[in-house]
Amino acid sequence: MREPLAHSELVAALAALGCPLEKSEEMAAQLDKRARQLAKRKGRSYEEALSYLLGLMRKGWAARERGF
Repeated sequence: MREPLAHSELVAALAALGCPLEKSEEMAAQLDKRARQLAKRKGRSYEEALSYLLGLMRKGWAARERGF
């Protein structure tokens, strides 16, 4: 099993997906915490939970850019 992403990797991933840079640090910590919770609760791997959450965030930022 792969090790969870380092905090700096999460920050970079969020920034690449459109997260405002001034919020990337805090959001990365929240995302890591939530991915761990989701993985435990749903019996998924950390990677699956993280991928799912990143996908939701990407869709949210894309919708906001389109004015929704």
